Amino acid sequence: MSSQSSASLYILLLRQPTKGPHPTAAQMRQIMERFGVWMEDIRTQGLLVSSHGLKNKGKVLRGPRGATISDGPYAETKEIVGGYILIKAGSMARALRVARGCPGLDYRLAVEVRPVKH
Repeated sequence: MSSQSSASLYILLLRQPTKGPHPTAAQMRQIMERFGVWMEDIRTQGLLVSSHGLKNKGKVLRGPRGATISDGPYAETKEIVGGYILIKAGSMARALRVARGCPGLDYRLAVEVRPVKH
């Protein structure tokens, strides 16, 4: 296996704004096309570990043993996590370079890059 096998893991959290203008259908097609090219580039470089989109609905557990369950994510939040990409990268700088290629950044999406604890 390549030297990437011992590289650190980083998660790219794709944060979608909950308010404001949404992309038009034409913009969404363009974003998804560009997103496909970006993801293929990540795969080709051997950096991709996994990636999934997330549904907008879920449950939030709080309190001892999750005694309180509520619907989430909360509508009053400014952003919700719409998906994630888990990559192997040699450094935070490399992970940031990968994240900067996200086409959603041109359409108000935010990408949070965090190292994964081992």
